[in-house]
Amino acid sequence: MTQQTLLPQISSPVRPAVPALGAAGLITVLLGAFLPMLDFFIVNVALPTIDHDLVAGPAVLELVAAGYGIAFAVLLVLGGRLGDAFGRRRLFIAGALAFTLTSLACGAAPTAWTLVAARVAQGASAALLLPQVLATITATTSGQQRARALGIYGAVGGISVVIGQVLGGLLVSADLFGTGWRAVFLLNVPFALLTAVMATRYVPESRAERAAGVDLPGTLLLSATLLALFVPLMEGRAVDWPLWTWLSLAAFPFLAAAFVAVERRAEREGRVPLVPLSLLRIPEMRRGLGVAVPYFTGFGGFMFVIALLLQDGLHRGPVAAGWALVPMAVGYFGASLAGPRLVGRFGSRVITAGAVVQGAGLLTLMATALGDWAHFSPLRMLPGVALAGIGQGLVGMPLFRVVLSRVPAERAGVGSGVLATTQQSSLALGVATLGTLFIGLVPSLGMANALALVLGIQALGSLVICWLSLRLPRSVG
Repeated sequence: MTQQTLLPQISSPVRPAVPALGAAGLITVLLGAFLPMLDFFIVNVALPTIDHDLVAGPAVLELVAAGYGIAFAVLLVLGGRLGDAFGRRRLFIAGALAFTLTSLACGAAPTAWTLVAARVAQGASAALLLPQVLATITATTSGQQRARALGIYGAVGGISVVIGQVLGGLLVSADLFGTGWRAVFLLNVPFALLTAVMATRYVPESRAERAAGVDLPGTLLLSATLLALFVPLMEGRAVDWPLWTWLSLAAFPFLAAAFVAVERRAEREGRVPLVPLSLLRIPEMRRGLGVAVPYFTGFGGFMFVIALLLQDGLHRGPVAAGWALVPMAVGYFGASLAGPRLVGRFGSRVITAGAVVQGAGLLTLMATALGDWAHFSPLRMLPGVALAGIGQGLVGMPLFRVVLSRVPAERAGVGSGVLATTQQSSLALGVATLGTLFIGLVPSLGMANALALVLGIQALGSLVICWLSLRLPRSVG
């Protein structure tokens, strides 16, 4: 079978006859999405306490944070493929139960290296859970119901990042029952277990009509490609950039090229690759992913830099640092609520407007820092972070709808896996690049100038999003 004969299947509107996703089912899968995304950032404010209790050191602390994100990003597409083959509800329940057990292992970890291993396992379980959410929504809804569900999913994704910072600070400071930082992980246990139980009753089963086997060469190459990029970016600063970090980064483009070549050959030969590159022939997916990369990279970098600024620059405690981001959460949530009506009227131009508002918020925050750093405070940050939150909500809410609007039900798992991998990889890339740049610039430029430079780079990213969004189809399905 040739690549050309695959294309009609991808654009086909035919979907398996599966029960529709009800309100309780939607709440269940959204809870399943909230927990893994929450855990990407909730650990940030707990790292100093973890270091104190487990004598971890900077390199191991980086692995506590990065191990989860790397395992999550590397295995997401495979998780989507497994859901297509074996049933999305079945894999959703398995992922929720695995997330329960690995969160318990994180909370009970006796040593720093045990915690690192548990965090990697937790990231792998998240990669099993999260792709089933978008795939289930895509396969079991249509029309306005799907548009509304994907819009809510986009809002949940952004809110979970901000709530992660706030909730993490509250839990560490509260020291519930003497658990300290362990509460950050133990909180997941009852909610993930509840998610699995609810899924057995409220989430309909769906799967691809023709199950595809695991693409072992593609899986290994994608894993190697992402590891070659993320491990040195996330660990390089902590270990003072030894030779292996540069060799790994140099290998990245060659591994990426090999992955693309293997996937193209598999598709030409009639096999089903891990990532069918013909999916990128769908304009909404190709162009939407182009917007997603700078958006999530900037978002991840922004949250990490602001967390460092509040705790290391302004010397705020975990709780105060978390509450400083509440205006951003309110702005994001408000924009997400208004988003569906705006998208119905203005289509994808809402993303364009959101990029402009986000850029205005970043520039406002930059001007505030440069104008009077001596009196810079969470209160003075409020206009900038609120504007940034509104803009991010206007971009993020419709973005998932755009990317998945033309993906057919039989490709829902792999399409959702590609989108989720792009999202998580870009968040990690933002932390690794913008976060590392900020930390590296502070000693020479000072906190204010380092912050302004990083915010300026992010504002340029908003311009890129604005330009790319003009190439999106005006109508959003």
